[in-house]
Amino acid sequence: MADLPTHTIVFEILTRLPAKDVGRSKSVCKQWYALLSTQDFVRIHCSRSVVSSNQRVLLIDDLTCSVCPIISNNNDYGPSSIVTFPFHHQNNDVSILSHLNGLLCVCLNHTYELLLWNPTTTAFKRLSTPDSHGFYINNLDAIGLYVDADDDYKVLHIKRRSGVLGVYVYSREVDSWRNIPFITRQEYLSPHFNWSAGTFCGGTLYFTVCECWIGGTNVVICFDVNSEQFKEISFPPVPSNGMVQGVLVNVKNVLHMFASTGMFEMTIDLWTLQGDYWIKVLSCPPIPPISLSLWCDITHYVTNGNWFVMTKLGKLFTIEMDMKSFECFYPVSWFRGFKGAVFVQTIVSPSI
Repeated sequence: MADLPTHTIVFEILTRLPAKDVGRSKSVCKQWYALLSTQDFVRIHCSRSVVSSNQRVLLIDDLTCSVCPIISNNNDYGPSSIVTFPFHHQNNDVSILSHLNGLLCVCLNHTYELLLWNPTTTAFKRLSTPDSHGFYINNLDAIGLYVDADDDYKVLHIKRRSGVLGVYVYSREVDSWRNIPFITRQEYLSPHFNWSAGTFCGGTLYFTVCECWIGGTNVVICFDVNSEQFKEISFPPVPSNGMVQGVLVNVKNVLHMFASTGMFEMTIDLWTLQGDYWIKVLSCPPIPPISLSLWCDITHYVTNGNWFVMTKLGKLFTIEMDMKSFECFYPVSWFRGFKGAVFVQTIVSPSI
């Protein structure tokens, strides 16, 4: 350690600070401000921030927006702090569509505008343009947030408008939208198909496309973020005797899916993607019927071997899973009454 340059030692220490402490450290001196503003510092700090202790839940209801830590050993939240939106809104009409490395892609429901927002630093960037790019229609559009090989954060926006599909990419680096080609089956453009938000894993964005009735078609659409090519792969071979939902999860850069089937009772299996094929990891223990008024969404899987779900009222509870524990983060865009996401605290900026 004595042979290391002072600059290297300072860099190594500062990349391990919590995100809010990095913000305060920028005011120490001009040299530190310049160092902490470099893309190399932001990238390395971000890679060291994706740990469970930096995980937070953002909850939005009609009156407040709050951020809470998760206490995994008692399945509850820690003390919450109120967040003030740094952008204009009406009655908290903000929906969280996607998240990556501490950035949230959000929609202002009264104007349909898309924004990138870091709730830790409060910085945000409007993505809407005068030529009608960056406007999101719920239940018709799909959003995926990703970072390419050049460390450029981008937003993939899939639009369905009157049977016509448009696909657009926003680049943080050049601050503009552009159209890219995507040819798919015409039926997927129908509102009878539900497109999930994109899940970024291993250089690819994945979307589930599920038909909204029993026995319908279910597929996964894959977007290679560097070649910008699309392809379709099959869904896991789950029973089709009920409604089918696939929740995609990035687990240490390997794609997993919680595939649920059923109506009043749920059967849920965990699958992992190997190549273009799904391998079953486990079947969850029997789940008793859940009242539709308290219907639950999968939020994330945690390191203590428990799987967290959340009720309509925002209450966390767990289902114990008999398997080797692992760690991942999954954003939920709608908590059946609450809007929110699970995210990690970073200093990644929504603009350059």
